[in-house]
Amino acid sequence: MSGDKKQFIYVLRLIPALLNDSNWTKREEDIVDRHFSRLQKLLNEGKLILAGKTAGIDEKTFGIVILEADSYEEALELMRIDPAVAEGIMTAELYPYHVALMRR
Repeated sequence: MSGDKKQFIYVLRLIPALLNDSNWTKREEDIVDRHFSRLQKLLNEGKLILAGKTAGIDEKTFGIVILEADSYEEALELMRIDPAVAEGIMTAELYPYHVALMRR
């Protein structure tokens, strides 16, 4: 992890309507594709530490994004412009975070 950067985690949850597979349309699939592309961009920029989600889709499903950023405000903006959040298919909560151990 780099110098003075701070770490943050945001937890993503699908909106309730999307817990039912039959409610997914091309629009939601396209948003998820843009969400994934955005995460890849953050990884390439050195801002993303890790991202992933729990298996399945039900009321307990969630995803996480762990970032390095200069400030809480920067991390908050990165979360807010995530296409899944900005386009309303996922809710997100941001927390200061600290990676204590990580496999190399």
